[in-house]
Amino acid sequence: MAPIHVDESAGSDETGKGTPEAPYQTLAFALYSHPEGSYVIRKDASGTYEEPTQSALKKAKKGADGIEKKRKKAEELAEREAKEKAEARERKEKKLEESKKIVLQEDPSLPAAVKAKIGNLTPLRTKRVKVSGWVHRLRDQKEIIFIVLRDGTGYLQCILSGQVAQTYEALTLTLESTIEVAGTLKVVPEGQTAPGGHELVVDYWRVLGAAPGGEDAFTNRLNEKSDPSIQADLRHLVLRGETASATLKLRSALLSAFRSTLTAHDLTEVTPPCLVQTQVEGGATLFKLDYYGQPAFLTQSSQLYLETCLPSLGDVFCVQESFRAENSHTRRHLSEYTHLEGELAFITFDELMDHLESVICETVDRLLQDPTSAALIKQLNPGFEAPARPFLRLSYVDAIKWLNEHDIKHEAEDADGNVIKDEQGNPVMVEHKVGDDIAEAAERKMTDILARPVFLYGFPAELKAFYMKKMKSEGGHTFTESCDLLMPGVGEIVGGSMRIADEQELLAAYKREGIDAAPYYWFTDQRKYGTCEHGGYGLGVERFLAWLAKRYTVRECSLYPRWPGRATP
Repeated sequence: MAPIHVDESAGSDETGKGTPEAPYQTLAFALYSHPEGSYVIRKDASGTYEEPTQSALKKAKKGADGIEKKRKKAEELAEREAKEKAEARERKEKKLEESKKIVLQEDPSLPAAVKAKIGNLTPLRTKRVKVSGWVHRLRDQKEIIFIVLRDGTGYLQCILSGQVAQTYEALTLTLESTIEVAGTLKVVPEGQTAPGGHELVVDYWRVLGAAPGGEDAFTNRLNEKSDPSIQADLRHLVLRGETASATLKLRSALLSAFRSTLTAHDLTEVTPPCLVQTQVEGGATLFKLDYYGQPAFLTQSSQLYLETCLPSLGDVFCVQESFRAENSHTRRHLSEYTHLEGELAFITFDELMDHLESVICETVDRLLQDPTSAALIKQLNPGFEAPARPFLRLSYVDAIKWLNEHDIKHEAEDADGNVIKDEQGNPVMVEHKVGDDIAEAAERKMTDILARPVFLYGFPAELKAFYMKKMKSEGGHTFTESCDLLMPGVGEIVGGSMRIADEQELLAAYKREGIDAAPYYWFTDQRKYGTCEHGGYGLGVERFLAWLAKRYTVRECSLYPRWPGRATP
């Protein structure tokens, strides 16, 4: 019989087989595995295999005996655990069978329960109430079941004990099941905490809609570590989480605050169409569709329609969906987003920026003054501070200088817009010059360094839309009365400008951009029948919310976000 090989440096007791190619590591394990064999051993790969000494064999025998004792002990432990599990399973099955005999009946001698939403319970403390909702958390502890119930207005801790915790429904209750509970609402004892500062001691309850357990249980389909693509597919379930729901509640409060602020500034809300036959920001980003045999598009902006409202309604705003077909996958781009747009008559460029600053600061103040929305901001963004006024105003030309002074460069491009790379395949980085479209990364880096809201204004005409009013010509460039409002952590959240007020200048702009003026007759008429100096802006609600709630991506700030390749669910 071939000897059993042991290599104390290169062998393995886990994967070894005792052969020269796969030796064991210890003599003790070799003896344990092959008690009747012969053995050869070496200290390391540079040595030769030799028979072990008697003292080494004696010591190894003790080690082998120890291994055998451990094995027996492990077997005994495994048997005991298996027996305990079997007994526990038997007890559980017996308990479940017995629980089926328990039928809860609502005690008619108790006061009638007041039906209420969780968010409205505080005035009903000490009273008997009835609440319905989804099982958000569930914990069974020493014959007492603790449930955190969720109904969209808040969270409520419910305590089930005694017979109400012994029913079959109680023992098989799962997360996300819908239930109805009735009981006495009590203030939590001193030193303990619960949502809202109270808890429901349940005397009667019933399951309205059971959620599955096992493989199809909620936590098996979705959890915090789920892949982003799975979270996107299961957005309808992600919304049930505390962070997602808090973000959307804050979004609702934000839109309400914006409306209140704009109304206080004498702007009237209107609802422009989403189906249009004219472009605003360029044909490359239009979603085209067939409209009863005619070409039409999903709107990129409601600005042109807002301008037509000025003569009859005065200053106006809208909260409308806009659609951009650019194939952009950045964390601040969506293919469909909520566009808050405003248009104001008889103003100057400085007054436009003053208006924007006021609306944003007043809206934030409203949110912080309201206890509910203030609590949501604190939950999502504990370090949030309202922006200080006045906002910094930085011209485009000065921004180019600032970027170069701070050695913030951008990728060089050829005449076709392709990124130029060096011999190693890395992008060639160059300084900014007047006429460059400041890249998103450079813009955001500048804003984060400045650490305050920044109005970047006076962009070259070649970088902006055809309808923007010209400001001045200098160094071979014509600049416009346009601005972007940049916020730390997000970048641009608002874009605005003064509009061309002169009819002939607008017609020349159409011609310069190769746009057929005919479909824009209704827009041109605004300059023909009593023109005026006017300006407006568009604010991305998701970007604003991402800044306010410190969300990493705007995708978290939309109910069902849409980006290239994603229109599900």
